[in-house]
Amino acid sequence: MSEPGAPPEAGTGPAWLRPAADYGPLLVFLVVYYASDILTATAALMAASLVALAVSWGLARTVPWLPLVAAAILGVFGGLTLLFEDSFWIKIKPTVMQVIFAVALYGSLLVGKPLLKLMLNRAFEMPDAAWRVMTIRFSLFFLVMAAANELVWRTQSEEFWVTFDTVGQMGITFVFVMSQVPYMLRHHEAMQARKSEAGEAPPKD
Repeated sequence: MSEPGAPPEAGTGPAWLRPAADYGPLLVFLVVYYASDILTATAALMAASLVALAVSWGLARTVPWLPLVAAAILGVFGGLTLLFEDSFWIKIKPTVMQVIFAVALYGSLLVGKPLLKLMLNRAFEMPDAAWRVMTIRFSLFFLVMAAANELVWRTQSEEFWVTFDTVGQMGITFVFVMSQVPYMLRHHEAMQARKSEAGEAPPKD
């Protein structure tokens, strides 16, 4: 399971596989929490994440690195939650994960190998300047989401935080990603037009 705020990766397998692997475990977490408690929901989230990884491998013969990283972080913080029977650990997990994603994206930009370009270039071919803008936007989005998670779990009820961490993050992430699509399409189409004028064949899917 990857964090909802994470950028999508181009991959193989059925179209429904990636959304199911990303959001299925979160929905399991939400349902089990309302049926039981935070510790049981955490255990269910960890189990569902492992199932999602197994299904991804079974159907696509590959597991993108983002879900692997997310599952590893969940294993650490979920394990600490169950070991100490303290929800503090699972509540700060989104914060840690979002900060890691932000640092990784911005760090990749500093070394000249933007991760967004590596992940999405097959779907969106854009100039380096556009990838730089997108990387900065996603990095800032992750930092804002990390701050929002800290604000919510420290000031609101546990039930409110669980809803925010699942349904809330899904909705916010969807709106953010959709708001970036016009920018990406505009630069992608402009680059394709320039290539057509130069007589270059567009890349095959």
